[in-house]
Amino acid sequence: KSSLLEAIRDFRITSKESGGITQHIGAYEVEHNEKKITFLDTPGHEAFSAMRLRGASVADIALLVVDAAQSVQPQTKEAIRAIKNADIPMIVVLNKVDLPTANPDKIKGELAKIDVVVESMGGSVPSVEVSAKEKTGINELLEMILLVADLQNLISDTESPAEGLIIESYMDSLKGPIATVIVEKGILREKSIIATDLALAKIKSLEDFLGKNIKEA
Repeated sequence: KSSLLEAIRDFRITSKESGGITQHIGAYEVEHNEKKITFLDTPGHEAFSAMRLRGASVADIALLVVDAAQSVQPQTKEAIRAIKNADIPMIVVLNKVDLPTANPDKIKGELAKIDVVVESMGGSVPSVEVSAKEKTGINELLEMILLVADLQNLISDTESPAEGLIIESYMDSLKGPIATVIVEKGILREKSIIATDLALAKIKSLEDFLGKNIKEA
């Protein structure tokens, strides 16, 4: 998943992580056809299943990324369970189709056996074939995300008070408490007072996913 995000926009996530495994949930934003898409990168390793479950519950659309040169793995089945529990639409993304050993039809058949039937197999789940390495199929993937978003009528209300989800938080020795936030409604601004069930604070500063200071989100 992380290599796919790198292909979409040069995020360079994996090089910063231990052993190439994403160990926390991050949010990354791209713009396509004048619309913004926010990606949540959730851990793929089975040891982080609880965190991935939390990731799926905050997303509007799930991308199930499967290696087209391998087979359906235990963590793939686990991710499918998380997506179905979250009750959100799914897009199957078959990665590494550039490899000579890639067999997308085999993967589609394996997915069908666990009740994920893609459109080309007569089902209702859209699928896209991509190569993160060759950067092919990326436009088709972004188009499919926007299409599914339109079909789901995903529109946010910017007039209401700001509401969102804290997907990650930690203490920075210089800046103090830091939180990664997905804004679902309204507009979050600098110096706003925000509250959760357990905490109340004034926003000292806002940064986008690239670390650039912004006035509102």
